[in-house]
Amino acid sequence: MRVAYNEQMTELADMLGEMAGLAGTAMELATQSLLQADLPLAEQVISDHDQITELSVSCEERAFALLALQAPVAGDLRSVVSGIQIVSDIDRMGALALHVAKIARRRHPNHVLPEEVNGYFAEMGRLAVALGAGAKEVLETRDPERAAKLREEDDAMDDLHRHLFTVLMDREWKHGVAAAVDVTLLGRFYERFADHAVEVARRVIFLVTGKMPVDPDETTEPQA
Repeated sequence: MRVAYNEQMTELADMLGEMAGLAGTAMELATQSLLQADLPLAEQVISDHDQITELSVSCEERAFALLALQAPVAGDLRSVVSGIQIVSDIDRMGALALHVAKIARRRHPNHVLPEEVNGYFAEMGRLAVALGAGAKEVLETRDPERAAKLREEDDAMDDLHRHLFTVLMDREWKHGVAAAVDVTLLGRFYERFADHAVEVARRVIFLVTGKMPVDPDETTEPQA
């Protein structure tokens, strides 16, 4: 019985890693389609999203079957419940990449981004892909130290997101409301993608140590 349980948990972990890899690839291709106004790439992201959805369903079914049939306790229960929560985070990562691709497709053949913000999104895309790869890595290695570093890497994404708003609020912005809305939405999609990758890492730390790391944003005292 124990051998079967361990095998099922290994399969679930492998599937979660595969999901994270697909989400990272989706965001990489979506970013290319956004920056290059590449319709085939956008269409590829949209059509490939079914793979993430199918894996998400399979992961949840396996996890709930483990809960129902194996009745895990203590650390085993923590592993299964963490797996269910991680599925949700990675599923959202894939959905956010999908949103980027859909905006690129909707605006084709025009470029979505004004030239002055291309650099921001090129870097945000690079960071998002790196964080996605980091999430995949910590799922595979269950290394809590590596997982903790993803939070630090996410700080760069938050900085870019804040700077992007200074561009949008500048009086020199001359690209109209529609472009501003697109840039605002896209910036949010990249920021949330990174946040979910960090949340995956936090859940891996909980899975390994039994303690959920404190999110600094949740403990910051309001300024007087």
